Amino acid sequence: MLSGVESRRTGEAAAEFARREEPPIRRVPACGRPDILALVPDAIPRPTARILIVDGNDRILLFRALGPTKNPDYAWFTPGGGAHPGEELAEAAVRELREETGYRVAPEAMGPVVAFTSGHWEANDGTLYHAEDSFFFLRVPEFDVDLSGMEEFESTMFDSFRWWSLADLRATPDRVAPLQLADLLERLLKGDIPAQPVIIPWGAIPD
Repeated sequence: MLSGVESRRTGEAAAEFARREEPPIRRVPACGRPDILALVPDAIPRPTARILIVDGNDRILLFRALGPTKNPDYAWFTPGGGAHPGEELAEAAVRELREETGYRVAPEAMGPVVAFTSGHWEANDGTLYHAEDSFFFLRVPEFDVDLSGMEEFESTMFDSFRWWSLADLRATPDRVAPLQLADLLERLLKGDIPAQPVIIPWGAIPD
């Protein structure tokens, strides 16, 4: 159970997270397709770039953190975060990777989006968001993760990181985001890069 101080810090982090977004809209792309619009009452769109970063031992890097939702619980997340207005997804992925891990790479190295998930979540202050999470796959040599570039509100939610094998992912009872990550990772490790992004069901972040 979170203490009063921890709860307040989590709420403040979620509020900061909320202030970074654009004004509410009524229609948003469904399943990542701009030609199909879904009605969403007062939901703020939040496009994100997330990275499935894998080392030479086929292990994926995940961070343990409190989600920015109401009544958050700890879960394991991929590196990544919200794209800035006018920022391409690959550019956002590069920036987030640098800020959260210290690893530097050119946007061209990100390749195509390999997976996508979207859905709604409610922040601690009651703000409704429509998440549009795009995932890139990146193989890297072994490196020392550097957390010093994380923004303050991120560092209040993240508490640890770990490199996970595929077997670890399949065996863990912990919450892992996104859903079906082990299945997606197994496919990517075999070199099977999808021609179109794999659509992942929403619901990885607990309300």
